[in-house]
Amino acid sequence: MAEDNRSLAGQTADALIAYIVDRGLEQGDRLPNERELSGLLGVGRSTLREAVRMLSSRNILEARQGAGVFVSGNTGVSDDPLGFTFIRDKQKLAADLVEFRMMLEPRVAALAALRATPAQADELAALALAVEQRYAAGARHTQEDAAFHAKLGKLSGNVVIPNLEPIILGAIDLFIDLTDARLKEETISSHRAIVEAVRANDPIAAEDAMTLHLVYNRNRLRGLLARDGQTGDTKERR
Repeated sequence: MAEDNRSLAGQTADALIAYIVDRGLEQGDRLPNERELSGLLGVGRSTLREAVRMLSSRNILEARQGAGVFVSGNTGVSDDPLGFTFIRDKQKLAADLVEFRMMLEPRVAALAALRATPAQADELAALALAVEQRYAAGARHTQEDAAFHAKLGKLSGNVVIPNLEPIILGAIDLFIDLTDARLKEETISSHRAIVEAVRANDPIAAEDAMTLHLVYNRNRLRGLLARDGQTGDTKERR
């Protein structure tokens, strides 16, 4: 019986996803109340609640006490989708994340340059300025830096990229923690170069600027690893 209940809850979860997609619900939209949803899906309330719990654990739905059930603000994406929290060697993780970013983000910047409108380029410039202002104030700039890179992902026009944001944002946070945010001038100059390339709709310049930005990060991390005698896994083979 327990197996049947789990199966029914899983089927109901699938039906809820189909309901969201078919009706074009977007992030933050509220679903009908429990009674109405139970009737629409033809299931009991206990089964519906279990299905909602399943989808909440996958960050597809968000149940707010006293308010109802909503489509998650970052649908289907958890804060740590690949379990990086449980990797103990944070320096090795940071180096590998930079390597991953170098495979991805230069091309993202190029796509953003191809597809961004002048208004969107202005929005990107404002985010770059916010990073500079945090630097000038001597304050931590993780959120502002993450917002800049997330905006590039959205401007790429690729629907997959925003779902990779937690990986990139986690990489930025970890990098800042390990390096004490010491790449101030390099970050500011490379962000500005990326913005100007996007504004000019120049994908080659955008790709080059992002590559340089990440090379600064990689070299800074290599210096830390060399200092701690952990260069073996991160040196490129020649």
